[in-house]
Amino acid sequence: MSPLPPRIESQPFLGLQFESLDQPHAVAMVRELCEGSSFTYVVTPNVDHVVRLHRQRQDRPLWAAYEKATLRLCDSRILRALARLSGHKLELVPGSDLTEMILGSTEGLRGAAVVGGDDDLIRNLRALYPGLTWHWHAPPQGVLHDAKAQLAIAEFVEDCPAGLFFIAIGSPQSELVCSVITDRRSARGVGLCIGASLEFLTGAKARSPRWMQRFGLEWLYRLGTEPTRLWRRYLVEGPRIFLIWWRWRPSSTR
Repeated sequence: MSPLPPRIESQPFLGLQFESLDQPHAVAMVRELCEGSSFTYVVTPNVDHVVRLHRQRQDRPLWAAYEKATLRLCDSRILRALARLSGHKLELVPGSDLTEMILGSTEGLRGAAVVGGDDDLIRNLRALYPGLTWHWHAPPQGVLHDAKAQLAIAEFVEDCPAGLFFIAIGSPQSELVCSVITDRRSARGVGLCIGASLEFLTGAKARSPRWMQRFGLEWLYRLGTEPTRLWRRYLVEGPRIFLIWWRWRPSSTR
């Protein structure tokens, strides 16, 4: 395991503070948080997240869900490139890579839990990582506006002996639920808001080829595989990031 840096610095960008951790140090930090006496969580903002935050500027619970996270790790090559143009250096730590690296060695983990997914996902995870005890909670659809479902997730996390929780119910549900769990102060361990990372890992969904990832074209691959679900995100909402960045630039120099 890579030793943690003596002091974790952060970089401000588009209204968020991103932690300056590369992938090995992020993995080491998550594994340390697994053994914590309180509940902490990790968010991995990408273009979709940032556009939503700026579209809902007055939504304090949404912004607070990101601000209360222990780690905010950049999950977008586009965000990293725009930050570089503004004189800021963001370390790239995609949630899918983080998930794969954490599970690459299960030694020392006392168990893992998944919030979300289905029977096939959990069956595949147990087959891929037989040395790890897996726990599972399947919430209903519509968690974002279902206070009872959010409470049930919080109680599951509080009662679960696992130290590592994969919150796989999409954004912003995952971040908001983790904020609720943190405020209750009864759980322990670390939650990872990781989107479809487990589905990529098990092969339920295909991830883009490495060359497309290197050129920042993973969005194009996903659009091609799920056009009906993702066309608006990538073709209508996503491009707004450039206007958001352009308007933010003057404030970043003050």
